[in-house]
Amino acid sequence: MEWNPQPLDAADVTVHRRGKGKPLVLLHCLGMNWNFWDVLEPLADRYELIAYSFPGHGGTPLPAGQYGAAELTAQLHALAEREGLKKFHLAGISMGGSVAQHFAGTHPAMVDRLILCDCTPKYNEESRANWPVRAAVARKDGVAALIPTLLQTFFTPASVAEDGPNVRFVRAAFEACSGEGYARACEMLAMVDAEAEAKQITAKTLIMLGSNERQAFKDAAVWMRANIPRATEVIEVPEAGHASVRERPAFCIEQFARFLG
Repeated sequence: MEWNPQPLDAADVTVHRRGKGKPLVLLHCLGMNWNFWDVLEPLADRYELIAYSFPGHGGTPLPAGQYGAAELTAQLHALAEREGLKKFHLAGISMGGSVAQHFAGTHPAMVDRLILCDCTPKYNEESRANWPVRAAVARKDGVAALIPTLLQTFFTPASVAEDGPNVRFVRAAFEACSGEGYARACEMLAMVDAEAEAKQITAKTLIMLGSNERQAFKDAAVWMRANIPRATEVIEVPEAGHASVRERPAFCIEQFARFLG
């Protein structure tokens, strides 16, 4: 895979703010958009929930070229400055969790508390080799071609069979996602390596993952718990897959509130 990341323009991004209290910035996963975090609405009475869509996702336009974790970190830093956010809580899931680690290690003074959900600082070799393959499918056939496999990863079999509102939301978000936007993000994930940055994080950190998460993410959680200096605990979200926050929001809301205080 050719790799030539380009700077990202924060002017392209709309930031959505709701609620009151300590700012909590939320970074979504691959193929989703800022509305992924709507399930955290009950927290809006004690935190200001701040979310936006990554490049080529939701209403954020495609960037001029490829981008990596460093470019996403620089974009988030520019957004924080634009929005007047000097210090805030930060939470990310999957792709958003990888970016959150890179940002929190690059700008440690800006992050109060950190929540990392179903993520890794760096994918293993098998996954890294698969990301360009998935990007090619998204470019050729659209993200819709990947949905049957993705739903089985994001949710437990019982939730997929039930086809409740959270499964329907994820399916619709995938259907609406730009194939090129998804592919560019896949290329970012093939190259992401935030291990050095993770070791520089100074924020107290909570690690969460679905009980049905794949072994590679369970291994990543062990690595993060051992290497992020103030990682306090790893919590498994019961009966949940990769989209743990969306599959079991009540449990996750309770854990967010307990940890953030």
